[in-house]
Amino acid sequence: MPELGNPRAQQYPPVMKELPMPDEPENVESERAHAAPSLPGHNGAAPQSRPAPAFSGYPSPLATAPPRREPSLTAQPEIHPELNSEPHVLVLSQFCLYYGKHKALHEISMPIAAQKVTALVGPSGCGKSTLLRSINRLNDLIEHVRTEGRIMFRDENVYGSNTDVIGLRKRLGMVFQKSNPFPMSVFENVIYARRIADERSKARLHQVCERSLRSAALWDEVKDRLHSSALGLSGGQQQRLCIARAIAAEPEVLLMDEPCSALDPIATAKVEDLIHELRGRYTVVIVTHNMQQAARVSDFTAFMYLGRLVEYGPTGSIFQNPRLKQTEDYITGRFG
Repeated sequence: MPELGNPRAQQYPPVMKELPMPDEPENVESERAHAAPSLPGHNGAAPQSRPAPAFSGYPSPLATAPPRREPSLTAQPEIHPELNSEPHVLVLSQFCLYYGKHKALHEISMPIAAQKVTALVGPSGCGKSTLLRSINRLNDLIEHVRTEGRIMFRDENVYGSNTDVIGLRKRLGMVFQKSNPFPMSVFENVIYARRIADERSKARLHQVCERSLRSAALWDEVKDRLHSSALGLSGGQQQRLCIARAIAAEPEVLLMDEPCSALDPIATAKVEDLIHELRGRYTVVIVTHNMQQAARVSDFTAFMYLGRLVEYGPTGSIFQNPRLKQTEDYITGRFG
């Protein structure tokens, strides 16, 4: 009996066949001979093909741009000698801070001049705000935080076992990046610290309120609305109200974490004018990303990078004649 094939295979013959490689035609020798020109001395054989150069990719528009220069960290920070002649209200010695196993601050040693304005500058994530919050132990509220080294405030170890943290924070007032007025009247916001200290004299409370608002350059703007909600003030007024609230606790040091970052230019100018007025009465430590602001308001500037202090000195020297190349690179905008 004859063997029968698959009827469907006979009806539909296979459409796939072995195809030549795309770069190798079927009659490659004849095509090459046909395509080759007749040259003097040529014997009619197909010329030897040369291998194509390897494809190195399309040229990048940034290929000709100079490489960005990142700073190299120095073993020891450059601290200008002018700081040694200043009286110091705070002295940090080999201070380190860890978030769990991550080391965020590396052996920070620096003095803070009394009744002067010190600016902490550096790119995002370099540890400026972490260092500022460490001074009055706000980082204690974060889980798995531990510290090494010392921060001395008036010869008292901030991280000593017997330190009264609440009393410490009254002496080291804090102004945050985003204004945070309490949902109460302007008057009650300002005297809040006196209320919790059990101050009962109405005359004394009104005196503290007016003095603090005048110190914050806000009295003339809010004196007729002291008993209205503080939440009805503008953003710049709310920030100055928070400064007045900090001043009412009679601190020795004001810590300001980017106090102007959310403000318009007019409100920023008013806060900067206020910082100028506070100089000489309070020690101010301010964190800022704005190089022009640091140059305008501060007496001393500390440049930080990757959790380390790089260079620290008078603001004029840091901005006009820095001693380290990495400081110059940051100040002139080469990185950060």
